Amino acid sequence: MTGKAPRAIRLDPQPLEAAGEGVIREDNVAILPESEPFDAAEPAAAPVARRRFSWGSVFVAGLSGFLTLAVGVWVENTVTALMTQNPVLGYAALVCAGFAALALLVMLARVLSDILRERKVEALRLRATALLAGGSTDEAKAIAGDLKALYASRPETAKGRAALDEALPQLFAARDVLAIAERSLMAPLDLAAQAQIAQAARRVSLVTAVSPRALVDIVFVLVACARLLRAIAGIYAGRPGALGLLRLARQVLGHLVVTGGIAAGDAVIQQVVGQGLAARLSAKLGEGVLNGLLTARIGLAALAVCRPLPFVEARPPSLSDVAGDLSGWRSTGAES
Repeated sequence: MTGKAPRAIRLDPQPLEAAGEGVIREDNVAILPESEPFDAAEPAAAPVARRRFSWGSVFVAGLSGFLTLAVGVWVENTVTALMTQNPVLGYAALVCAGFAALALLVMLARVLSDILRERKVEALRLRATALLAGGSTDEAKAIAGDLKALYASRPETAKGRAALDEALPQLFAARDVLAIAERSLMAPLDLAAQAQIAQAARRVSLVTAVSPRALVDIVFVLVACARLLRAIAGIYAGRPGALGLLRLARQVLGHLVVTGGIAAGDAVIQQVVGQGLAARLSAKLGEGVLNGLLTARIGLAALAVCRPLPFVEARPPSLSDVAGDLSGWRSTGAES
């Protein structure tokens, strides 16, 4: 048994040197002074952005008030003149004006109802998105309850609502609650929306491929896209009116800009050309295929905007799911 080699040990302490305010360092050991514990400051809430003053809103408000006063004065003068000439005509004009005013009030009430319903769906989607980032089970069950109330009058969701009621007491995780709500209520609606998108894409592709005029193509594509937006909104949140459709179109355009959907058109063209369609089809038929694919892209953006829940466990539909038969993506993918 061999012993270790002797080592020299110095007993005199090494000089201590300061290494900063309140810190003493000895060779490779830093001695820090004890400090009082402190609570981490909470991050300050981001200030709410205030809406800026808009002269456009002032112009619209002023013009609307002026036109309302002008129409009111014109109706009053017309009724007064008819009353002076013939009381029967005056009373008939008054009755017609009353019916017109009643119809206008009903139309405005419907427009307001459409806007409130769209905002309710949007708020529900935002709540669910925030909950997926972190939230409690009670909040998830509250969202599921609001979702059931939204589709309480829809007979096609009766089975899903019953399944959700049966499963909720057994769920204790927020994500599981939203996943079951998506599986019970959103799955049949998603299938219906995808069927509408595929049908619209095929129709646009066929009509624009055989139409002789470019103007006809443009008009038909615009009408088809408007009908597609109304159909998808009707599936998820109720059919919107004219103003509701304009608001939905603006949201869909914003979604396309944010997600890069407009640039997706170039990718679609590259994929189609890359598959050799340009060599196999005529130019007009290839144009019809591209119009159908872009219509499907708009439909997918509308689905993402109108859906009251984000995609939890389901896979978001892709362009090949709703328009794969237009360019042969599915068959090509199967062969490869």
